[in-house]
Formats: sequence, C-alpha cells, structure tokens
Amino acid sequence: ALQENLDKKLFGQHLVNKVVVKAVKGFLNNSNTKKPLALSLHGWTGTGKNFVSRIIAESIYKRGLQSKYVHQFVATLHFPHAQSINLYKDQLQSWIRGNVSICPRSLFIFDEMDKMHAGLIDSIKPFLDYYELLDGVSYRQAIFIFLSNAGAEKITEVALDFWRNGKTREDIQLTDMQNALSVSVFNNKNSGFWHSTLIDRNLIDYFVPFLPLEYKHVKMCVRVEIESRGYVVDEDILTRIADEMTYFPREERIYSDKGCKTVDAKLDYYYDF
Repeated sequence: ALQENLDKKLFGQHLVNKVVVKAVKGFLNNSNTKKPLALSLHGWTGTGKNFVSRIIAESIYKRGLQSKYVHQFVATLHFPHAQSINLYKDQLQSWIRGNVSICPRSLFIFDEMDKMHAGLIDSIKPFLDYYELLDGVSYRQAIFIFLSNAGAEKITEVALDFWRNGKTREDIQLTDMQNALSVSVFNNKNSGFWHSTLIDRNLIDYFVPFLPLEYKHVKMCVRVEIESRGYVVDEDILTRIADEMTYFPREERIYSDKGCKTVDAKLDYYYDF
C-alpha cells in the first residue's frame, strides 16, 4: 500500500519514493532492529513532506494520523518560547517514554524542524540511539520522522546544476544529495538540527531530499485534486491554474516556488463547489 500510494499520488520525487519505501519496508520486516527508524525529510514548502508522512502513517496504522499511536509535534505550536526550552525537553522525553511504553511501534512526527529552538531535539537522542533498553523500555520499534525546509537551497542548487548540464531530474541520485544535505542542515544556525548530536552521532538513518516541482508536476497535482473531488477534468482550467503559479529562477521559470501548496485554494476559485 505504501508503494502504491506513493506511485499514484506523489509526483516528481523519485528519490523519496525509492528511499522511503526501502527504509520503511525494511524496518517493519526486520524482527531484530538495533535502533528506531529515523527519517529526516527536507525540501521547499509544497513538495510533499507532510503528504509522505501521512502516507507512511496510513500504511502502518488503520486510522493513519488519527491513530492514538501517532504523535505529531509542530515547533511553533508546541515549543514556541525559547526561554522554556528546559521544560520542553522534560515534557518531550516524558511524552515519548510514556507512549512507547504503551505501544513500542509508536510513530513521532516533528514538523517545522527549521523553526525549532536549537538544542531542543537533542533531548530525544537517547531514544534514537543503539540501546537495547532504557529504564526497562525498548525504543527499537519506534519511528521518528522529521520535516524541515532547511537544506532546500542545497537541494535546489543540485537540481539546477543537473538541469543546466542537460541532465534530467531522474538522473539525480541520493549520493548526489545526502552528504551535502546533512552538512548543510547541521551547519544551518536557523535550524533545530544546528550542531545536533542526532546528526553528529549518525542517528538519522536517511536524509530524504524533496526536489522542487516542475510545471508538469503541478499539472499532475491539479488533475488528481480535481478527480478526488469527483469532477470532470477541464483541461483549460487545469492549464490556467498551473500557469498562475509562480516559478523560479525568474528567467527560466523551471520550478514552482510553492510546489502544490496552493492548488486547493485555486480550485475552489475556478470550480463552483
């Protein structure tokens, strides 16, 4: 189901498709894992990070994100005040410990990692490490997913280099991105991963790059959204919506600067729902 959903609903992200399916399937099928699975998803807004975390949740739990075993944290909502960082650390540790004690196969999603206060995420380092037990609790079946805009510039830089050298985006391999991405995120002072021990100690299993979306991918998003609402696709409206999106670099207009983020709102305008 994970593979099927990504194939049908995620566009222009061959690296994500390949890495996420391999990582999640391998982890779930391994009866002797040595540590929890930790995935860090990086890219511009609208490229599919939240969407993929939802698909992962739906492929593991009957109720998906609504499952009581799935826990979402949004940096600006749950950890807003820099002066309360020590309190947040204690709360976070307590929350993870309590939930994994109830269900070893718990899923934790940390959104807006680029807006999280530096140092806070390091408080969960013991839970991601190679310990068999911590105070009688095993964390080896848990899954941690981090979502961040940090590193998006590096991803775009690599993608543009490939384009300018006449290569297709499908030519981009994970090896072209992974190391540069982890270093970029580690050294980003405006990121919750700034000089994080999670990166320093290699506790993040995969840094997953979400490539900026091209015009054709935006059209795919519009088409799927129209169909999901039960309407006949009007090619003229589809093209008009895709044309209205803004693209960068300004001269070449290759990539959508909001990905598929505003497709929903534009559809509301064009269709009399």
